[in-house]
Amino acid sequence: MENALNLFRAAAVSPRVHIGNVAKNCQEIKKEYDSQAQQTDLIVMPELSVTGYTCADLFNNRNLLDMACRGLYDLTMYTKKYGEGAAVLVVGVPLEKGGELFNCAALMQNGRLIAVVPKTYLPNYGEFYEKRWFSAGEHDAEPFSVICGTETLQTTFGNNIIIEIGAQKKVCVGVEICEDAWAPVSPGRLLALSGAEIIVNLSASNEVIGKAQYRKNMLGAASAGCICGYVYVSAGKYESTSDLVFSGHNLMYENGKLIGENKPFDNNVLVKDFNLTKIRHDRIANKTYSGCKNNFSQRSYVRLSCEKPLVEKAELLARLSITPFVPSSSRRERSLEIFQMQVTALARRIEATKSKCVIVGVSGGLDSTLALLVSAQAVKNLGLPSATVTGITMPGFGTTSRTKNNSMELMRYLGCTMREISIAESVRQHFKDIGQDENVQDVTYENCQARERTQILMDVANKEGGFVVGTGDLSELALGWCTYNGDHMSMYAVNTSIPKTLVRTLVDEIGHYMDENGFSGMKAVIEDIIDTPVSPELLPPNADGTIAQKTEETVGSYILHDFFLYYTLRYGMPPEEIFALCQEAVRRSSAYKFSDEEIRKWQNVFYTRFFRQQFKRNCMPDGVKVGSVSVSPRGDLRLPAEIEPEEFMV
Repeated sequence: MENALNLFRAAAVSPRVHIGNVAKNCQEIKKEYDSQAQQTDLIVMPELSVTGYTCADLFNNRNLLDMACRGLYDLTMYTKKYGEGAAVLVVGVPLEKGGELFNCAALMQNGRLIAVVPKTYLPNYGEFYEKRWFSAGEHDAEPFSVICGTETLQTTFGNNIIIEIGAQKKVCVGVEICEDAWAPVSPGRLLALSGAEIIVNLSASNEVIGKAQYRKNMLGAASAGCICGYVYVSAGKYESTSDLVFSGHNLMYENGKLIGENKPFDNNVLVKDFNLTKIRHDRIANKTYSGCKNNFSQRSYVRLSCEKPLVEKAELLARLSITPFVPSSSRRERSLEIFQMQVTALARRIEATKSKCVIVGVSGGLDSTLALLVSAQAVKNLGLPSATVTGITMPGFGTTSRTKNNSMELMRYLGCTMREISIAESVRQHFKDIGQDENVQDVTYENCQARERTQILMDVANKEGGFVVGTGDLSELALGWCTYNGDHMSMYAVNTSIPKTLVRTLVDEIGHYMDENGFSGMKAVIEDIIDTPVSPELLPPNADGTIAQKTEETVGSYILHDFFLYYTLRYGMPPEEIFALCQEAVRRSSAYKFSDEEIRKWQNVFYTRFFRQQFKRNCMPDGVKVGSVSVSPRGDLRLPAEIEPEEFMV
């Protein structure tokens, strides 16, 4: 797993600060470095962590400045302790250059001072008055010697520096300091546009009411806009003095998503993994980013190399779910949000077409249940009678009494116009017409039933002046688990961007919500539908009347397929990385367990079906997009139908 996952591990650490005592501060930094040096790629300390941020006029004292230089030398040499594979250490330190004092970030590793980055923007308002001691501005990279008593450290000084960390896989890191992030055009944004994938910010941001949330909003927006990882580390509570209190509010973001946080006044260490595949995928896919990168007037940036091998990650330090489409929290709220999008889109289509009714084929399964719930709510929102929705159940050779009864019960509770049209005789006639033996239960046997049902729905829609609402979901479209010009086709598809794992959640949450809000009595039937095995019911039932044809026994678990689908389409991950990620997700899951052999088998099935079934997606009907993953050929997925899947096998 370690070699497959494209990860970069960073630690944001707020050590105990002894204001003005460089020796003690260096000891605290060393202690924290010892605990993380061999397990991480980058360790970031707060602004001016070598001296303390709140030294005030002590920054004019020669003794403090000399001690800071000696401390910097001491820390640089200390990084030799764990050799070439140890983490890059970033500390804050005041340094002199050309008769001016700068508030700097110093990056070091394996006894080498890689770079010194000065702060670009100095706050000089409210409780801040850094211009009293420090100089600032843009400084192009140039050689720099740090005199540390009898020793000298040779490095590069400038704030147009990007550090490339890694032996084979290079990770580009840029540095800004505290107030820099508050600037309208921050150094971090310019660094990101110039190739930095991870931005680190050494900060000493004091706390006032509301500032923590403001800080999160600002940094999250920076990470989202720059499509980057962001490591923010702030001075901890021991920096508090006089009128100011500090909290060690450390944050990490990845493409705008909060992946880690030390709550104010809580822990002082935050360690998380950044997924470089996600960052690099979104930068390639987002042409606004590349357009800004190409058009924005930029400085020339210098790249410095640090060829430390990235650490092997024995355990992924990130949130990871085997069901990435399913909300992990606020399920009812998120479900209602998705449901509202479906309902609004369908209502708009009803209005635009001036349809007298909508037609839904109701099977008693999850997909048709969700489509029926959406339809019922849409006509209600339009002020139309519930009978505007015509639900048609079409029993065939594989229909069980369980699903048929659930269909009828659901329609009754929703107040739909209910119709039952058996397809058995018409399909038998069709078998005679084409010479199909009814005893041969092959793909023709199955697909004739699916197409007959679609013909009935389409013709009833024509007759009644309405249109057919499609019930098929995203997972079925991805796998091609639908009959071409059968259930594959409709006049508007409300589930087309909702995967099977999410459909189950929506039916559960929305069904119970509607039961509580105007459609009472549905609870029992909703729960039985959720418990019913997923099946097209095209093959005859078992002798005891139970469902014989179970979809997941043929195509594999939708839990796995939705996982493969999410990481293939959302982030363009290569097969081996998805396999490794799935292994870890399964390991963490208490509800779902799959062996490595099962994962590999069904992942190969996924790629084979996904690529070979593109011809069905190329002519799929309109449908509402509700998430970031969609297979609509008009918007999100344009693929040739002749892709050969062999290179994707794991």
